[in-house]
Amino acid sequence: MAQLRGQGSYGIAPNPFGGAPAADKPEGSALDAIREQTSKIEDILDGLSEPIKPFLPAIGRFLIVVTFIEDTLRILTQWSDQLLYLHDYRHIPNGITHLFLIVNMVTMAVASTLVIIRKHSEYAVGGLIGVVITQALGYGLIFDLNFFLRNLSVMGGLLMVLSDSWVRKTKAFAGLPQIEEKDRKMYFQLAGRVLLIFLFVGFVFSGQWSIWRVVVSLIGLVACVMVVVGFKAKFSATLLVVILSIFNILVNNFWTLHEHHPHKDFAKYDFFQILSIVGGLLLLVNSGPGQFSIDEKKKVY
Repeated sequence: MAQLRGQGSYGIAPNPFGGAPAADKPEGSALDAIREQTSKIEDILDGLSEPIKPFLPAIGRFLIVVTFIEDTLRILTQWSDQLLYLHDYRHIPNGITHLFLIVNMVTMAVASTLVIIRKHSEYAVGGLIGVVITQALGYGLIFDLNFFLRNLSVMGGLLMVLSDSWVRKTKAFAGLPQIEEKDRKMYFQLAGRVLLIFLFVGFVFSGQWSIWRVVVSLIGLVACVMVVVGFKAKFSATLLVVILSIFNILVNNFWTLHEHHPHKDFAKYDFFQILSIVGGLLLLVNSGPGQFSIDEKKKVY
């Protein structure tokens, strides 16, 4: 009887009939393969981006507010045209038009500066979101789908600024309880991730279709879903940064248009808005997707 108590009797030896161990192998193999490949790419990207990693938060913050800086300069250099449009086409009384433009310029200039220097981020982000909403109402663009989706993405970038500032506060006071701050950070990171991808949704459903557009749209949509659920979020955000940057240079190249070209201002506006969304994605690459994500759940389990 003692001879029967070998490794097989305790279930240690392999099953000679190829039972349970072989059945477990295919489970999750596709997802594991994707994780393995994206992890390799992430390692390569980490190595390549190592020299600029310390500067990513500053670059991201600057790019997020660059559209507001450009808008301030545009209002200042096109003051008469702005007043004419608001009065004649939007039927806003004189005086209120002046006040509207002045308040917008001051708010954008001050809030953008605060975001860049990382001071009073809550007030700065609140002011810039207020500008986005008031301009949509003032210029009558609230029902323009592309404008609406682009500005949702800009607001997503601003929420990433807010969550980034809370990350830094938590690190600065690591020894103190930060439960409420941590909860807010998680929700705002999730909201920022979701809003950031709306620009790409607008890109997919506008313009003429071509083979190139279908391929880019499919790749971009997969990356957007990965950003939203927080699966390999850094890799997918980097992919979106590359796609949007190439698209921005090829399509919104306002510098190639004549000074009086009717689409020059629109191309310039779109160019700087996409830069702002790229800035939000860079902050996501730097800080990660947050607690509400598959990436973080993997660390727990």
